[in-house]
Amino acid sequence: FGIDVDGDVNEWNDKTAEITGFSKEEAFDKPLVSTFIVPNLRESVQDILDNALNGIESSNYELEFRTKSNEIRYLLVNATTRRDAENNIVGVVGVAQDVTEAAKHDRAVAAMANELRQLIDTANAPIFGIDVDGDVNEWNDKTAEITGFSKEEAFDKPLVSTFIVPNLRESVQDILDNALNGIESSNYELEFRTKSNEIRYLLVN
Repeated sequence: FGIDVDGDVNEWNDKTAEITGFSKEEAFDKPLVSTFIVPNLRESVQDILDNALNGIESSNYELEFRTKSNEIRYLLVNATTRRDAENNIVGVVGVAQDVTEAAKHDRAVAAMANELRQLIDTANAPIFGIDVDGDVNEWNDKTAEITGFSKEEAFDKPLVSTFIVPNLRESVQDILDNALNGIESSNYELEFRTKSNEIRYLLVN
């Protein structure tokens, strides 16, 4: 698809018509941005097109087109400056790839990850995690409640030396080292030292 220097459609091939549901006749001479782009993206898309009209091209820019049936199609677009024989800028050509299915999949995965995050945070069991260096990178609400240490206080702290009672540190470190090598443990009793210096006994997988 393409626009002239006023931003009106002057190029609309069969595939664009197929994807959007708007025929060439329906699209021609319509302002591209206000007619076909979803409202929240209009300003940024206008910037992209204005840049291309000034010779600054963009590649792999994701557009959300609203179709005739009011669906959203995700297009990955290269915005190329169009020039006449005298090298004057006369418009912009957008060469697009329809990435709707991939975009929907990405959004579904993100939604699932968000749901999982909520499940972890609000679970009625303490859930905590460490990275490969043994530093805390997971600390749900229940763990915070039991230990008295907030997520902010716990994050990036070495789990064993910060939260485990001294006489158990070596054995707990062994358990974690094993898990970092793929050897998992279940029903292992940990003694956590809370912020108020009490001991909490946790049965851990």
